[in-house]
Amino acid sequence: MQPTSLDVARLRDDFPTLRQTVYGRPLVYLDNAATTQKPQAVIDRLVRYYTEENANIHRGVHFLSQQGTEAYEAARTRVQRFVNAPHSHEIIFTRGTTESINLVAATWGRTHVGAGDEIVVTALEHHSNLVPWQLLCEEKGACLRVAPINDAGEVDVDAYAALLGEKTRIVAFPHVSNALGTVVPVAEMAALAHQVGAVVLVDGAQAAPHLAIDVQALGADFYAFSGHKVFGPTGIGVLYGRAELLEAMPPYQGGGDMIETVSYQRSTWNTLPHKFEAGTPNIAGVLGLDAALAYVEAIGYDVLAAHEHDLLAYATAQVAALDGVQFVGTAREKAGVLSFLLDGIHPYDAGTILDKLGIAVRTGHHCAQPLMERLGVPGTLRASFAFYNTYEDVDALVAGLRRVRTMLG
Repeated sequence: MQPTSLDVARLRDDFPTLRQTVYGRPLVYLDNAATTQKPQAVIDRLVRYYTEENANIHRGVHFLSQQGTEAYEAARTRVQRFVNAPHSHEIIFTRGTTESINLVAATWGRTHVGAGDEIVVTALEHHSNLVPWQLLCEEKGACLRVAPINDAGEVDVDAYAALLGEKTRIVAFPHVSNALGTVVPVAEMAALAHQVGAVVLVDGAQAAPHLAIDVQALGADFYAFSGHKVFGPTGIGVLYGRAELLEAMPPYQGGGDMIETVSYQRSTWNTLPHKFEAGTPNIAGVLGLDAALAYVEAIGYDVLAAHEHDLLAYATAQVAALDGVQFVGTAREKAGVLSFLLDGIHPYDAGTILDKLGIAVRTGHHCAQPLMERLGVPGTLRASFAFYNTYEDVDALVAGLRRVRTMLG
């Protein structure tokens, strides 16, 4: 059983990792919220760069350097289209979502947040969109305020709005929860923040693989995502920022390429986006990300999202039919994450048995300890899907969970 609009079997052939066996069984990879697998086109792009194109960019007059610079900046333009940013110079390449958020906290945050000011986050946050703001609050004497969620894992928007006021400087929240799959009403929450003059940062790490992104429609002042979650390489990420904000922010790091002039007395800074890309960047990672986004664009987000929606609905129904299942996170609007518990069985024990059956899921708190505390659970079993997953993968998961129940009671 497969949606007719997406030839999943053909697409799976593009992903060499999915062809392997684990403990003598075909790999069933359901840990896509942690990282996605890479298509051959991305792997080939990395190999081609290192075998044919390797050179530093932005600094050389020779052929390889100029060729690399053109490819690197073309990738920036693709990312601009991917998030529908107004300008390519609003796209900053980083190591990932975590560094993107830390960059904003360390530059915009240190400049604009002072004693008594407030930063608003939600109870859904990944640690990467919580700890940087805690550090900033400790440094500046500011207050971190947390918008609550309901038992389904949805942000209480009315309570969030009540937290906003004249002291609110920045709000930061996910587009999609990594632990629960909840899709957050970004545009509504951003509009409320802007009404009190606050700046909005959106953690898009889990949204980028599943949803079409339009930073202008969303009202995001900053938007961050990671390459490895959207079928690209590890160690590469993106920060979108509105140009007027980036222009006014101090540099994040000092060094080569982010300078215009340097003397012993003072230095001046390069134009955007280079002001925030000190040193030799992850050139191969950027080119790999470019290949990954091109691959996803060729499939089409409408088709991709429809398949994942059907797959999640099927998985939810099949797992719900098992005895003793407690779902954790039942939001009305979700992306491809199924988080749950088996009564009387620790998630780690269940995950270990599933691994021996060739089924890769994630267990634990999913870098969201405060969220788990709010929901009253130590952690969950999390199956997370991508467009290359199949109904047969879900069937294997369900059979594996029955085996876990048989072995552990």
